[in-house]
Amino acid sequence: MICAISGEAPEEPVVSKKSGLLFEKRLIERHVADYGKCPVTGELLTMDDIVSVKTNKAVKPRPLQAASIPGLLGMFQNEWDALMLSNFALEQQLNTARQELSHALYQHDAACRVIARLKKERDEARSLLAQAERQIPMTASTVAAANASVVSNGKRAAEEEELGPGGKRIRPGISADIIADLTDCNAMLSGQRKKRQIPSTLAPVDALERYTQLSSHPLHKTNKPGILSADIHPTKDIIATGGVDSNAVLFDQMSGQILCTLSGHTKKVTSVKFVPRDELFVTGSADKTVRVWQQESENGNYSCRHVLKDHTAEVQAVSIHATHNYFVTASLDNTWCFYDLTSGLCLTQVGDTSGEEGYTSAAFHPDGLILGTGTSEALVRIWDVKTQSNVAKFDGHTGPVTAISFSENGYFLATAALDGVKLWDLRKLKNFRSFTPYDSNTPTNAVEFDHSGSYLGIAGSDVRVYQVASVKLEWNCIKTFPDLSGTGKVNSVKFGPDAKYLAVGSMDRNLRIFGLPGSGSEES
Repeated sequence: MICAISGEAPEEPVVSKKSGLLFEKRLIERHVADYGKCPVTGELLTMDDIVSVKTNKAVKPRPLQAASIPGLLGMFQNEWDALMLSNFALEQQLNTARQELSHALYQHDAACRVIARLKKERDEARSLLAQAERQIPMTASTVAAANASVVSNGKRAAEEEELGPGGKRIRPGISADIIADLTDCNAMLSGQRKKRQIPSTLAPVDALERYTQLSSHPLHKTNKPGILSADIHPTKDIIATGGVDSNAVLFDQMSGQILCTLSGHTKKVTSVKFVPRDELFVTGSADKTVRVWQQESENGNYSCRHVLKDHTAEVQAVSIHATHNYFVTASLDNTWCFYDLTSGLCLTQVGDTSGEEGYTSAAFHPDGLILGTGTSEALVRIWDVKTQSNVAKFDGHTGPVTAISFSENGYFLATAALDGVKLWDLRKLKNFRSFTPYDSNTPTNAVEFDHSGSYLGIAGSDVRVYQVASVKLEWNCIKTFPDLSGTGKVNSVKFGPDAKYLAVGSMDRNLRIFGLPGSGSEES
């Protein structure tokens, strides 16, 4: 009897219960372990189906050819010929496989080249289209409609605006003259920044450590309490606040008096910004509109100059360009708009087709050619203002990005969200430090560098001030101010000139001023 696998007499014969075939034990064990079935019939087979056969030990007879030297030489010759034929077949298969691989690699390389060329042509076409749209001159009817868009009460006559295909408003785009204006401003500010020094009048660290609450001023209505945003005039001690009561209030910090209350929005005021030129003031609201206000007289009264209705969802942020000629608004409708401040005309509205998360914060870089936006889906986007293209993305936050602030040194970006504050190095586009001052259920609502870039303020369930260091050195928390409103939600923190005081807004109706005792009007 011979083995069904090797064709030779087995040393340890076994028989399959299912097929009755004889096998060498070591061969069938290996085959069952690898395949789990009979090598001859293909039936499922386990070692339990194998039965050992007891036989007498027998000496294997020599084959007839091994009985003589010529027979052995013949056997060796046959085995050598078979080995050579097998080796030749393997070499042929290897050569064929190499040719097929070479052909596949050539096809892949050609496809990559075609894709790269098509992408380049697509990008060039998009660039030419965008340039053509920006350079299309405004027709006489468009100019007339823009001039007639502001009526006596400051509201834009939307029905007079030209509409393009699909009912979308036609935007004139950012012209070459505007780009030149932005570029010149960037060059000037960048050159000044290299020579800039920390002012000697800046409040020192030991002074900030002794800051305490100086005063508290009820600016908004009691039935709808809450200060959502604040700003401080760059050359005057005038503080603006935007509230849940849909009003914006201008407050004189030195006298402790309200200068005026700006009414007109129908929902909460989410963002307020001063524009030093022509004493302009911009507010954004949850009523989907933006209002541009202008001071009419020396008594501090402001009147509404423009009502801008280009967004279709809540306006979350307003940022003024360094030229003081333009500003940007960001909205939950997933677009940001670039406006001419004088005419109130929306020059371009940039939408992000990659998502529907909506923008929750926005800020210009100090040099003005870069715009940062934060989304409700924890993403930070960096835009090139000249081309309106997204040039960088920062992820890693949890929850909506509630606030962003660029440092005056031009290198650092601070962003705030539910998981705290992250600091980004704009030179390497990397997060180099993170602060988690609160628990996982308490968002950080505001983050703000002072104008000198020496201090960083963080607001959430309290207010914390950090001393700005470098990428490698530690940023130390030098002062923590408790939330005296009792609401546990501080929405805004702003540094006064030279960081001589802090203006803090919470979810009550009071604006609080923190500074050195004796440096301002203290609360009675």
